[in-house]
Amino acid sequence: MKILVLTLWCLVPVGLLAYHYGPGQEQMVLDQSAALLDGAKSKAASGDLSGAIAGYEETLAKLPKDKLAEARRIRLELAKARMENSELPKAREELAALADELAQDPNAHAGLRDETLSALASSRFYMTYLMKLEGLPDSEWEPEIEAARQEQKLLVQRASEAGDSAAAKKHGDDLEASIKLARMEPEELYGQAIPKQCNCCSGKCASNKPGTKPSQKPKDGRGAGAGAPADGEGS
Repeated sequence: MKILVLTLWCLVPVGLLAYHYGPGQEQMVLDQSAALLDGAKSKAASGDLSGAIAGYEETLAKLPKDKLAEARRIRLELAKARMENSELPKAREELAALADELAQDPNAHAGLRDETLSALASSRFYMTYLMKLEGLPDSEWEPEIEAARQEQKLLVQRASEAGDSAAAKKHGDDLEASIKLARMEPEELYGQAIPKQCNCCSGKCASNKPGTKPSQKPKDGRGAGAGAPADGEGS
């Protein structure tokens, strides 16, 4: 009996070493990723958007490749932070890629799929806002706002079918705001405060297209209190 106990005792360090260099390593990586993610969320909540973006990017870099659902959630939060940090074109591009990926995955979480589509439609709304401010022709911004409207109509339909009246109303309000924005003349936007998300360039700037500058400089409302979208309605 003593020999058996001593043998088992001697095997304890071997077992610990096996765990440390096996499952323990993966757990350490997950713990590090969780700590990084918590830090990024805290920075986002405190308004340190650049710090949050760096944190989300570092978390994604460390996260194991098989943690697909977690990575997708982080990618969505990263894109949202970019939108708030004057990186709208890049956020829109990343949201489009994520939304397409989720739409093609039958096992994707429906809530994350719809939240991503809603964020993508919102980014399209603000891209349209920017392009109108920059005086770009209809052919530049119309496809963008039309895509936003189609995505918002789909979200209204899904929410209605699910019996979620609050979500259906929210998406319906977003859809109405997109319709109004599409109908507005650029001059109607010039006197309004610029939404925070539009504190950047669309990437198709009028400065690169001689002769398409707006005839009137828009009011810069990027200071305290700025952030209201066109006509005061969110997307």
